[in-house]
Amino acid sequence: MNALDITQAPAFHLEDMSNWIGLAAGGFLAIVLDVPLFIIFRRVIPRVYIVLLELAFVACWLFGLWMPLVACAIALVSGIAFFFIANQNESRSHVANNMLGKSTALRRKKKNAEVLFDREAVYGEISDAVLIMSDQKIGAIITLEKKDSMSEFCANGTMINAPVSSELLQTIFYKGTRLHDGAVIIRNDMILAAAVAYLPTTRPLPGKYGLRHRAAIGISEELDAVTIVVSEETGRISIAYQGELETVLPQNFRSRFGEYMAMNLVSDESEGQD
Repeated sequence: MNALDITQAPAFHLEDMSNWIGLAAGGFLAIVLDVPLFIIFRRVIPRVYIVLLELAFVACWLFGLWMPLVACAIALVSGIAFFFIANQNESRSHVANNMLGKSTALRRKKKNAEVLFDREAVYGEISDAVLIMSDQKIGAIITLEKKDSMSEFCANGTMINAPVSSELLQTIFYKGTRLHDGAVIIRNDMILAAAVAYLPTTRPLPGKYGLRHRAAIGISEELDAVTIVVSEETGRISIAYQGELETVLPQNFRSRFGEYMAMNLVSDESEGQD
């Protein structure tokens, strides 16, 4: 049996210019489709799935395999729909930003007007509070705003507008207070709000994670922000950023926290100078 040759396939002939035009048009449409999808789906598996199915779709068209072609089309549409549902936090964020005109560039411009403050002093206050709450097993979730504005999330909490201090953070998350059940949002050196609710991530996670940890991952999937979580059961400290959650030892927390806050800082500052 001769090897399969696209020049002999019923759907493709080298001398037929319309086939080349169709192939080029299909490639262009695939790129136009992939760019927004790859922006929304930042993980490897959805991207690989989409690309492989697109390649299989093209191969089926070239060789005139019409039934597999229909199957690939159904699998591609179904897969994209599934990934939208499985990553609804990311999808909702991009759709909402476009509907409201809140582009990433606009959010970055807002952050370019950031006030000057003593970062080391603020990070020291936060670290002191986190380490004390970890030692006493006081549950906490603290989000530090970076380039994306979190003003809209403050609306579902209680406004504080007070300077960051270790004592105030410990008081907020003390189990006897009404503000302890929810997140604290910090902008620069100010505690903006407390008792803020986040939508938890819908992704399946390995191991056992409580609502605070899932909420921390959820907000990190949606915005460029660093979220610190202290487990009420174990006192374990975790940091959520860009959809990932890292457990941090108490002795390493201060330095690791500073590294997360410095991520993308250089590139953001250089963009603000352009």
